[in-house]
Amino acid sequence: MIDLRLLREDPDVVRASQVARGDSPHLVDEVLDADARRRSALTGYENLRAEQKSHGKLVASAQGEEKQRLLAHGKHLAERVKALQTDAEAAEKTATELARRIGNVIEPGVPTGGENDFVVLEHVGTPRDFAAEYGPDFTVRDHLDLGEGLAAIDTERGAKVSGARFYYLTGIGARLELALLNAAVDKALAAGFTPVITPTLVKPEIMAGTGFLGAHADEIYRLEADDLYLVGTSEVALAGYHSGEILDLSAGPKRYAGWSACYRREAGSYGKDTRGIIRVHQFHKVEAFSYTTVEDAAAEHQRILGWEKDMLALVDLPYRVIDTAAGDLGSSAARKFDCEAWLPSQQRYLELTSTSNCTTFQARRLGVRERTADGSLRAVATLNGTLATTRWLVAILENHQLPDGSVRVPEGLRPYLGGLEVLEPVRAAR
Repeated sequence: MIDLRLLREDPDVVRASQVARGDSPHLVDEVLDADARRRSALTGYENLRAEQKSHGKLVASAQGEEKQRLLAHGKHLAERVKALQTDAEAAEKTATELARRIGNVIEPGVPTGGENDFVVLEHVGTPRDFAAEYGPDFTVRDHLDLGEGLAAIDTERGAKVSGARFYYLTGIGARLELALLNAAVDKALAAGFTPVITPTLVKPEIMAGTGFLGAHADEIYRLEADDLYLVGTSEVALAGYHSGEILDLSAGPKRYAGWSACYRREAGSYGKDTRGIIRVHQFHKVEAFSYTTVEDAAAEHQRILGWEKDMLALVDLPYRVIDTAAGDLGSSAARKFDCEAWLPSQQRYLELTSTSNCTTFQARRLGVRERTADGSLRAVATLNGTLATTRWLVAILENHQLPDGSVRVPEGLRPYLGGLEVLEPVRAAR
C-alpha cells in the first residue's frame, strides 16, 4: 500500500505515477476524499468522547431530576459517539480499500508506457552465428527438439498426466535443473543470503499483502476448500516471513534465497509459447529476497541485478538488460529490471530474470517495520530477484547446442554435473 502521508502532502506525484502506469489518476482524489472524511469523523468522535467523559463526572455528582436529565443527555451522547465511530471506521475501510488499488509510486526515470515501451540498458555477450559455425544449411533446433533428443524433457507424458503446459524433466534434464538451482544457492550463500525452502501455499492476507491479488489475480491458483493460494514465486512466502514484526537492520539487509515450486495459471496466454517449457503451469525457482532500509533500497536493487548477471555469466548466455516500463511493472514494484537471454530458435529475447524494488509497498501491507536510531518505527523496503529458474534450461539448451543434437555444458555448471562437458543424445524409451 502506498504511503498515505505522501498522498496527502504530494498527490501530484502519485497522480503522475498513475498516469505513467496507465491507471486512473482520479483514484488519488477518491482516496483523499475518503481519508478526509475519516479524519473528520475521527476528530468528531474524539471530541465527543472527551465531552462524554466530562459529562460522566457531572452525572456522578448530580441528584434527583438533574441527574435524570443528565443521564438522558448521556444516552444521547453515547448514541452520537457510536454513530461517529461507525462513520470513522467505514471511512477508514473505504480509504484503505481505495488506497490498495493504487500501484506503488514509480521511481524517477522509469519509462512511461506498456509492455513494449521498455528501455534497453545494455547488451552482454554476442549471439552465436550458427551459419558461420556450421554452414548455411544448418538448422537451429529448439529446446524441445534438443530436450527430447537428450531424453531430458517429456511434454507428452506431462500432458497425459496433468494437462497442457505440464512436463517431466527426466534424466539429464532433472540433473541439469538441479545443477542450475544449486549453483544459484551457492551464489546466494556467497552474497550473504540465508537459503530457505518456503511453503508454496499461503493465506489470503499474505498473498494480498504482496500485491498479487490485484489486476493479475487470475494468474493465481486458489484452493477454495482451504482458503489458501498456491504461490507463483517464493517472494510471496518470503515477504510474509517477517509479517507483523519489527526488524533490526542496523547490520545491513536481511537476505533470503527461497527455493520453491511455483505455480501459475498463465491466464490470457492461450496460443503463446505453447511448445516446450517456456510458459508452463509449474516450475522451480531460486528467488533472492531482501529486507532493507528505504535509503539503501536502490543500491540493493543494483546489487541483486549484479548477482543475476553473475548467474547468467556462469551459464554463458548472451542477454540484454531492460528497464521495464511503468505499465508493465505490476502493482508492487516501483522499478523493475529484466535480463532477457537470446533465444536462437525464435530469434528473439526471452525473459530469464526479473528484479523489483518494491520500496515500502509490501511492508506497509504486511506490517514489517524497523526501529530507527531515534527509536521510532517505520516501514522497511523489500526487494526481490530471480537467481535461476526452470525456464533457463530453454536458453541453455538452445545457445549451447552442437550440430549432432548434443549440448555443451556451460563451464560454470560442470562442477554440479560431476565434470560432464557434453550432453549426448539418447534414444528415449517410449
